[in-house]
Amino acid sequence: MRERIEIPLSKKKIYLKILGCLLFVVAGIWLFFNASLYLDFPLKLFRNPMVIKGVGILSILFFGTIAILHSKKIFDKNAGLIIDSSGITDNSSATSVGLIEWNDIFDIKTKKIMSTKFLLINIKNPEKYIGKAKSATKAKLMRSNMKMYGTPLSITSNNLKYDFEKLEQLIQTEFKQNKKVREQRV
Repeated sequence: MRERIEIPLSKKKIYLKILGCLLFVVAGIWLFFNASLYLDFPLKLFRNPMVIKGVGILSILFFGTIAILHSKKIFDKNAGLIIDSSGITDNSSATSVGLIEWNDIFDIKTKKIMSTKFLLINIKNPEKYIGKAKSATKAKLMRSNMKMYGTPLSITSNNLKYDFEKLEQLIQTEFKQNKKVREQRV
C-alpha cells in the first residue's frame, strides 16, 4: 500500500439527489390531493382515486426516506471512502459498514444496472459485515444485496467526488497489491 487515500463525499451530488427526491415527494402530495383529476385517465387502473392516492403515498414515503438518508450525509465530515493498508473504509452511502478488511475480500467485480455502475466486494464471511449494520433496515438491505449479487457489500461513486472508472481502477490495483503482500507473508 502506497499511502492512505481519502476520497471526499460530493456535497453537490448529494444536494441534487435530495432535490430530486423532494420533487417526487411534492408530486406524491399533489397526486394524493388531486386523485379525482384522473377519472378520465386512459388506463382503467389509474382511474381509481384510491390507486392514485396509494401511488402518492408510496412516492412520499419512498422518496422522503431517501431524502432523509441523504440529508444525513450533508453534515457528515468524514471522507466518503478511505483506502489504506487495513482495507477500504466505506462511508459513501446509507448501507456503508465502515472498514472492509483486505483479508476478508476474495474478489471485486463490476456490475452495471441501468446507468449505475458499482463494485461488488465479495467477502469470505458476509455475516460479519451484515452484523455491523447499525439498524434492522440496513441489515435487511444488505441481505437483499446478498440474495441478488452474492455479497452484501457494494461501492459506487454516486456520492463521491470521484469518477467511477478511476475508482474501479484504484480499488482493483490496491486489492491486487494487498493480495500479493498477503501471499508473500504465507
